[in-house]
Amino acid sequence: MTVQPVTTTQNLTADRSWLASLHGTRDVDSITLDLSSFVSGTHYVPSTDPNVPYSRFLSGIPVGKITASGLYGLYATGAADGRQNLAGFVFAEVLFAPGQTKVGAALLWHGAVKTSKLPVVVAPVVPSAICQIRFA
Repeated sequence: MTVQPVTTTQNLTADRSWLASLHGTRDVDSITLDLSSFVSGTHYVPSTDPNVPYSRFLSGIPVGKITASGLYGLYATGAADGRQNLAGFVFAEVLFAPGQTKVGAALLWHGAVKTSKLPVVVAPVVPSAICQIRFA
């Protein structure tokens, strides 16, 4: 039996057309996403390639901090677990392996966003001490 290493390369071009300016993009925070509050095919793209099984979490997804766990989930105005408060937007696309329940990401909490270009519909909110987003 011979074991041969195999190398693959995958290039991704992040769609950040939702950014209205570069203001705040150098000041992102590290966060951990709780994948249980996101929907496959809407908030992340599941892998269809058996050789590269990584799914791709989209940039521009709005998130709120879950009070009990400290993790971040999908921002939802009707939530009562902390996610009803917009914390910001996932700044960069993130790859994650099958079966992962938590994913590290970058949070854009300060800057300007074009609501018409976001991957999901988000109503503008008033900036707060937690989230200083200006909507364009």
